[in-house]
Amino acid sequence: LSHERLSIIDLHSGRQPIQGCKGAWMVHNGEIYNHQQLRDTVLKDHTFRSKSDSEVIVHLYEEFGYDFCDKLDGDFAFVVVNRDDFIAGRDPMGVKPMYYGLDDRGRIYFASEMKPIADQCRTFSTFPPGHFYTPKTGFVKYYKPKYEDHKTAVEPLNLKAIREALTEATRKRLMSDVPIGVLLSGGLDSSLTSSIAARLLAQAGKKLHSFSIGLNAESPDAAAARKVAAFLKTTHHEIHFTVGQGIEILEKLIWHLETYDVTSVRASTPMYFLSKAITDMGVKVVLSGEGADEIFGGYLYFRNAPSTEAFQKETIERVQKLFTADLLRADKSTMAHGLEARVPFLDKAFL
Repeated sequence: LSHERLSIIDLHSGRQPIQGCKGAWMVHNGEIYNHQQLRDTVLKDHTFRSKSDSEVIVHLYEEFGYDFCDKLDGDFAFVVVNRDDFIAGRDPMGVKPMYYGLDDRGRIYFASEMKPIADQCRTFSTFPPGHFYTPKTGFVKYYKPKYEDHKTAVEPLNLKAIREALTEATRKRLMSDVPIGVLLSGGLDSSLTSSIAARLLAQAGKKLHSFSIGLNAESPDAAAARKVAAFLKTTHHEIHFTVGQGIEILEKLIWHLETYDVTSVRASTPMYFLSKAITDMGVKVVLSGEGADEIFGGYLYFRNAPSTEAFQKETIERVQKLFTADLLRADKSTMAHGLEARVPFLDKAFL
C-alpha cells in the first residue's frame, strides 16, 4: 500500500496507510463528508487513531465486512487489505479516479492513476464508479439509485427540495481544516454554488475567495465572473494565460491527464493554470460546477429531444458517463497542483 497525501482534514495525525482496530489497513483518496456522523453512530464502539475522515472506511469494513460502501457519503477511491482478504471501492459518480490492472501472473493492482501500474500490468482498465471489488465477489454494483430507471421520474417539480438539497450539498463540501475557494466561470452553475457558499461562509464570519481564468480581461467568462463576484462580494482573483503558454504545457498536461482526448485536453488547459495560481495563494480546496448541465439538460442539443422520455434518458446516461470526461479532467488538472475540486451538484442526496 502506498499513498501520497494531500492533507485537508486532520493535518497532523491522518497519515496513511491507516490501521483499523484489528488487522486491517487501508489507503484512501477523497473526502468522506459524513465521517463524524458515522463515528457517532454505527462506529461509536470503535477506537480511532486519528481525526481523519478517511479512517472511518477501515472501521466500517471491520464492522460490516463488504457491505458498507452505500453508508459513505463522499468522494472516494480506497483499498482495504486484511491479510489475504481485500476490498477496493469507488464513489458512486467516479469523482475520484481509480484504475485496476492484471499482471502476467493474474495478480491485481489498484491505483488512482495508470502511471504507477503501467509497467507491472499487462492489461488495465477504469474501475467502474459505484462498485466495489473483492477477490470473493468480483465487481459488485452497490450504488443503485431510483433515478437510473427513467420511468421513476414522475414526481412534480419541487423547487424548494432542489434548493434545500443543493444548499446542503454545498454546506457539507465546505468541511475543511484549510482555506476553501470557488471556481467561478460566470455561468449559471458555478454562480449558484458560489452564491450558496458565500452565504454559508458569511454566517460563519468568513469571506469567500473566487477564481476565474481567461486569455485576457475581455474574455466573456472573465467578464461574467467579475460581475457575479461583485454581486456576491467575494474576494475575486482573475488569472490570464497566453496561447503560447498553453501549447508549452501540453506534454506535461497529457502526462497528468493520461488521455489524448482533444476536448479533455483543451478544457483542462485553463484549469491547469488556474489550479497552480490557486494553490500558490494557499487555497487547497475549491467548489466546482461539474454535473449541472448533465442533470438538468443544459447543453444546447437537449432542445432537440424528441420526447420528455428521451430527454430524461439522455440526462441519466450523461450523468453516468461523467467519470469518463468532465470529472476526470476536473480531478486530474486540479490534483496536478495538489488542489482538491469538490462537486456539489453530484451529491448523492441532491441527485
